[in-house]
Amino acid sequence: MNGIINRRPAGKDGTLGSDPGMHLERVQLREIELPLKAPFETSFGITSRKRVLIVRIFDKSGASGYGECTAMEQPFYNHETIDTAWTIISKYITVMLASKGVSKASDVARILAPIQGNCMAVGAVETAIWDLEAKLLNKPLWRHLGGTKDVISCGVSIGLQKSPEVLLEKVALEVESGYQRIKIKIKPGQDIELVKAVRKEFPDIALSVDANSAYSLDADAPLLQDLDDYNLLMIEQPLSAGDLLDHAKLQRLLQTSICLDESITSLRDARHALELDACRIINIKLGRVGGHASARDIQEYAELRSVPVWCGGMLEAGIGRAHNIAMSTLEGFSLPGDVSASARYWEKDIIEPPVTVTSQGSISAPSAPGIGYEVNEKYIDQLTKRSEEILFER
Repeated sequence: MNGIINRRPAGKDGTLGSDPGMHLERVQLREIELPLKAPFETSFGITSRKRVLIVRIFDKSGASGYGECTAMEQPFYNHETIDTAWTIISKYITVMLASKGVSKASDVARILAPIQGNCMAVGAVETAIWDLEAKLLNKPLWRHLGGTKDVISCGVSIGLQKSPEVLLEKVALEVESGYQRIKIKIKPGQDIELVKAVRKEFPDIALSVDANSAYSLDADAPLLQDLDDYNLLMIEQPLSAGDLLDHAKLQRLLQTSICLDESITSLRDARHALELDACRIINIKLGRVGGHASARDIQEYAELRSVPVWCGGMLEAGIGRAHNIAMSTLEGFSLPGDVSASARYWEKDIIEPPVTVTSQGSISAPSAPGIGYEVNEKYIDQLTKRSEEILFER
């Protein structure tokens, strides 16, 4: 469905902005569809085309900020989908922001705290407002967030492949490209054989595996213990998201560090996981934790506990990728993340220039205000499947 729906959510005074520096005027939602260069397979499915929800927040000054919702098309990674996120943003988030007013980006998490779950919907709006605020301040977003690193280290995530031979070809290509950490997806029936093949061919690379909750403690503990033989950096999310207790039991059985992903949606989750010794590493995804404020809180807490964190990926297009770069400059992000080059996934990205990775496996933080990349509005217009615009009046 193409077209724009103009609505004015009810608020106390009908405005989003109350601070002289920020007067939010309207929210624009657009859904686009991008074909992946190649299908990406995990334990919960195969993605060939990515539906992407883009949030654009306009200020009365004419400036705007962008966010990208990382929810998938189906509720298999977590409970959210692109369609539920659209509804939550349109019918609830905009109303709450209009009612309470936003004077600064750090207000957003507090205002939206009554919303249960739906972190990807919240994060899409929250990150857009951070981008806008950084532009209003004429600062790169990464510096505005408190980032300290102007260069970040990059790893890469490789989906499930048809055979070990095909996987080895993919790994060889990424190693030659300079990526500092290789992560391969695993699931029952496609695990030990794959890891063994990669480690034999590449004995010295930083290698990790990601199970996306595909295993259980009762059935699979011996198999997961066998992974200790392959000098892995981490085993990411082997058990279900809610199984912190079982992850703690499993971690006691393993020499290899467990990294939690789906289990961590908030600072509270991170605190519980670390107090239970359920993991030794945390993967922070902006959408999964609800935006920059929450991500920063989690990395600060983990750093106090001397627990490394890194930035996970959700097949983001350029806007989400740019936000991931900004987040990864925070001090606690000490391991290479999944922030790889645009060209790994897309023939053409929605930002200019596209994200590129050096031959040393790194990305330089941009110097321009906000996310630091120009959004290609003409290209997005061509890709738009539906749109909605929500106006706010003073």
